Amino acid sequence: METYLGLDLSGTKLHIGEVDAHGNILRFKNYTSGYFNQQVATSIIRSSLDDYIRTVGFVGERPVAMGVGLIGRVDPGEGIWHQIDPNRTNPIRLADILSKEYGMPCRIDNDVKSATRAERVWGVGQFSKNFVYINIGTGIAVGIVINGRQVRGSHFNAGEAGHTAVGVKVGLQCECGREDCVELIASGYGFDRCARHLKNQYPTELVIPDAEGEIVQAADVISLGVRGDELCSVLVDNASRAIADLIMNLVRVTDPDTVVLGGNVAANDVMFEKVRSHLNAYTMRFVSNGVVITKLNPKFIGLLGAAAVAMNM
Repeated sequence: METYLGLDLSGTKLHIGEVDAHGNILRFKNYTSGYFNQQVATSIIRSSLDDYIRTVGFVGERPVAMGVGLIGRVDPGEGIWHQIDPNRTNPIRLADILSKEYGMPCRIDNDVKSATRAERVWGVGQFSKNFVYINIGTGIAVGIVINGRQVRGSHFNAGEAGHTAVGVKVGLQCECGREDCVELIASGYGFDRCARHLKNQYPTELVIPDAEGEIVQAADVISLGVRGDELCSVLVDNASRAIADLIMNLVRVTDPDTVVLGGNVAANDVMFEKVRSHLNAYTMRFVSNGVVITKLNPKFIGLLGAAAVAMNM
């Protein structure tokens, strides 16, 4: 049986697992990563993979190939991880490093572009060649597929739709130089920023952490919003309208027949229904397959995406 090794590196965790050609996760293990730069991340990947091989092991002798999903700008053709963000930039030929060390072909890609590939292989790509995958979790990013090909851009940076201005006004300054980018309103990070910014304007039962590095949990905001908490109701309404505006902007620009939502915020049933209520029927008239939540497990779509990247070898 042919299998593929997937490694999905997020801002706080590394997921490693072995996947078959049908998208079944056969074995996996999770690791804590913490804050890192590219050099530290490479060490985390190598030490974690060594542990995985020692403690979990492969299903067969060896997977056909390895795929890695990473934060930031990635050149999959050359196997170069260019940067995590502007403050963490040090181009590394990560694919070559891992391929030589572990004796199997390795391909790398951006994490959301990897998840989009998983959708192409095992998700909506089975019936659509023109779709948008919107991942709304801690941040917001987008994968765009047009005529069966994924859009990457001249610097591998296409899809950074979190820095799109939408019609919701809160008054938050974004690091990109503008106010009220959708990521500041509708992502997990955005819920935290907005909660702190608006907490003195509305009564609330929401616990806003004081400890450095801890943020408000989106699930708590949504749950309290459903129960009528004033601050959380405002946050949820702002976020749902912002996500709907983002969807409609992307529909106007890319003309997809399907919009797929992923990530712990967008895949929440309450948020999903509120977003749908704000979509304009005329703008959405050509989205023939509708706006849907990914059928792939949101907890593992990054891992599946990394394995799909490996299959693309």
